[in-house]
Amino acid sequence: MLTPEQKREIIARIKEKGERVADLAKEYGVQPRIISGYLSRSGQSSGTLLELSKLKREKEALLKIVGQLIVDQKLGKKIQRLLWQLI
Repeated sequence: MLTPEQKREIIARIKEKGERVADLAKEYGVQPRIISGYLSRSGQSSGTLLELSKLKREKEALLKIVGQLIVDQKLGKKIQRLLWQLI
């Protein structure tokens, strides 16, 4: 059984950081359905919170991809300049 503080922390981590219910359930040693129950009793739609959580994870993944593309683009330009210098 989780303490009230742990329940609040779990709900906050889902809402604010977009963490997955399955990951938190494993971390706290409970079934995912237990956490889903906490979400539904928190006064907010668990479906909405889970969708928000998913969107936050997707946003972070996209930001990493965009960042890598920018780095690759800059590296490509540097390589191109070096090649032109060799010619």
